[in-house]
Amino acid sequence: MIRLDDLALFVRTAAVGSFSNAAREADLLPAQVSAAIKRLEGELGARLFARSTRSLRLTAEGEQYLPYASEALATLAAGQSVLRREPEHLNGILQLAAPSDLGRNVLLPTLSAFRRAHPRLTLRLFLSDQVTDVFKDPVDVALRYGQPEDASFVALPLAAENRRVAVASPDYLRRHGRPTTPAELADHACLVFVLHGRVYDRWAFHPLAGQPQVVAVNSALMSDDADVVRRWAIAGEGIAYKSWLDVCDDVQAGRLVTLFGGALGEPVPLNLICPHRDQFSPAVRQLHTVLKQQCDLLLAALPKGNAA
Repeated sequence: MIRLDDLALFVRTAAVGSFSNAAREADLLPAQVSAAIKRLEGELGARLFARSTRSLRLTAEGEQYLPYASEALATLAAGQSVLRREPEHLNGILQLAAPSDLGRNVLLPTLSAFRRAHPRLTLRLFLSDQVTDVFKDPVDVALRYGQPEDASFVALPLAAENRRVAVASPDYLRRHGRPTTPAELADHACLVFVLHGRVYDRWAFHPLAGQPQVVAVNSALMSDDADVVRRWAIAGEGIAYKSWLDVCDDVQAGRLVTLFGGALGEPVPLNLICPHRDQFSPAVRQLHTVLKQQCDLLLAALPKGNAA
């Protein structure tokens, strides 16, 4: 019996012209692709490729068979698309974990509107600054800041260009002066986030020209709740180093001011994390679309160069 994976590898090998390139696309070894082609040739009783140490080309039989293989794969993909067509009404339970500050102050209205638009859907929202384990914790998907480092789960980008910004309230700047370079943060009260016992008191900045700069800051106020750090900043207690998504509304409302026009904060992309691609239910896909639209609007207001 012909394997669909072998058929797909045959079509891709014909397109890219080598086992190595096809293997790279499929995250396989060249020997695995070669074995797949041999299996397919065995099933068909025909040689599909003429091989040499330096070249690979389709045989006459291979050229004759290629359009049929391509059409078969396209037909199967179309059938799969029909089965995955979005239902008119979302239903069931969707369990979502999100960072406390982002979920509470930025996304909550959007999530509430999403639930109202789909009254048959039950939305369970878990807010915490602890990193959710999507394999062990009772959640379907999670919003997570940072570059995905674990290849075992799937990450859908929500805000790939998001960055941290240094912010302070107008009241704090009136009382203590405005730092003009990141190095001057050492002379200011800074508000620090703590996670898993680690104190995040080294803030990285990426100048528009030159080497990245890491500044060690001092703080008498620390919290493991990112929303508390934000509230302290608004209250004039010091300078915070926050994700732009978390403070965008505060900056636009004048409650906070961004600092350092020539220094970019470190990247903190936001992703929607899912344990397996098979768990991309219609509810997850539609939620991703809605959240991506909101994040795009917020990122459009990100100051170029974090200018104040």
